[in-house]
Parts: sequence; C-alpha cells; structure tokens
Amino acid sequence: MPRITKVYTRTGDDGSTALGGGQRLGKDAPRIEAYGDVDELSSAIGVAVAAGLVDELSSRLATVQNDLFHLGSDLCLLEEDKETLAVPRIEERHVTGLETWIDELSLALGPLENFILPGGTVGATALHVARTVCRRAERRVVALGRAEAIGEWTIRYLNRLSDLLFVMARFENHRREVGDVLWDSRA
Repeated sequence: MPRITKVYTRTGDDGSTALGGGQRLGKDAPRIEAYGDVDELSSAIGVAVAAGLVDELSSRLATVQNDLFHLGSDLCLLEEDKETLAVPRIEERHVTGLETWIDELSLALGPLENFILPGGTVGATALHVARTVCRRAERRVVALGRAEAIGEWTIRYLNRLSDLLFVMARFENHRREVGDVLWDSRA
C-alpha cells in the first residue's frame, strides 16, 4: 500500500507527469488522457453512489471503483515495466465478474423494446452519466492500444462496465418503481 506523505510535489509544474515506471510524459499524452478518463469515471460512479442507489448496486460499485484503480495502475505502467514491477492489473476475472452481475441484474428487468434515454431517478441518471464517461474512457484506451501495447483485458473491462452501468441504471429505476424513459422516434 503506497504511503502518500505530501499531496503536492511540484514536479508536474512543467506540464509533465510520471508513469509508474518513472518515465515522464506530457499531461496531454494519450496514456495520461486514458487513465485520466478512468479516474473521472470513478468519480462519476462516486456521484451515482452518493445519489443514494439501492444497496445491491452501491456495494457492487464500491468493488468497481476499486477495480478502476487497478485499471489506472495497469495503464500507468508500460507493458515492459510490468515484467519487473508487481502492480495490480485488470484480469479476465474482472471481466467475467462484470458479466455475472449484468446477467444477475438483468433477470429482474423486462426485455428492451426500445432505446432508453437517460432519466428516471437521480441515481439512474447519474449511472447513465457514468456510462457515457465509461464509453469515452474506452475510446481513449482503444486509441492508446492502437499506438502502443496495453493490458490485455483493459478494453474488454471498460466495454463490459459500460454495459453494466446501463443495466444498473435500468435496475435502479425498476427498484424505485420508475419506468424507463423511452426514446420517441416519432417526436
């Protein structure tokens, strides 16, 4: 467990930041943008939890936020540094765990018969915001993965997580007895 003794270091005042392996990159580098979006996603999930979600979702989202720190750790190290540095990573078990939760929560929901708009309860709406932040993080990680090597499970994790957040938003509305907000294609 890292011990943080000081919040500010002044080392980033020149517009650069350090990766876990010590290399310095510009704060606008694709790798930094990618794990910055993952950090923003965790914050968006925190907002959803603070909105007062049903217990089945809050407890699972606490696990997701912890896993997102694993994902940030995975992204803040170059693949060659992972061979010598033991750091948390996103693994297949994280992806299959999300799939299990999607399947479990979906059992309580009716089938999708239309596109759904973000809305309903405050918590469900916050989950939709988190879902869109997750999709952006996924796009950034995909772009990073086209340019350089990244962890094998990072993209799959974000892809499943956005699906989970969608199902969770529907589940939150369902448990609060609020209907899904449906898209009216004729409006």
